[in-house]
Amino acid sequence: MSEKLKLFIFDVGGVLCDGTSLVVPIARHLGLNEQEFLALARRAGLREIQIGKISPREFWKNFSEIFGRAIERDLWAEFFKPVLKPDTVRLIEELRKKYRAVAGTNTIESHYQIHLQQGHYDVFDRVYASHQIGLMKPQKEFFLYILKSESAKAEETFFVDDTIENVTAARDMGIRSFLFTSAEKLKQQLASLEVLDS
Repeated sequence: MSEKLKLFIFDVGGVLCDGTSLVVPIARHLGLNEQEFLALARRAGLREIQIGKISPREFWKNFSEIFGRAIERDLWAEFFKPVLKPDTVRLIEELRKKYRAVAGTNTIESHYQIHLQQGHYDVFDRVYASHQIGLMKPQKEFFLYILKSESAKAEETFFVDDTIENVTAARDMGIRSFLFTSAEKLKQQLASLEVLDS
């Protein structure tokens, strides 16, 4: 099996790092519940900020107008406290001895910069970030962009994500996909594929 696989694509939030989910803390800060915040965020351009069509500054300007209260700071950056998951890092480092490992992440500019400054992306051969390529998971085109850039076929690729929609989308394209719950379970899966030693 390992002869067939040559490319490994990893999600970042929830797979490489903890502390990346901000809906609850930002909603609480604004005195909203999760659903209220998400409804406002979508109207303010939640998708557009993730595919790089608007900046964080423009997002909060839009949000302020809808919310009826001025938000002067980038709350996406202020509440973003990513922490590396060492077990996942070790797995990726092990994989890179024989294979190519890249990040495929839905992100925004302020989060990308924080990950960059903290060296979180150093474990990867390359990072494919939604706000830079103008595509996001679970779009088929997001995966096709990475496959083309890496000169890899779907059947030669293994994808790891903690969101079922993204895993299903990749799987539907013929990419071997794994729903991440822990580094230990991922390690077992990779060992069963004879990609890593058990």
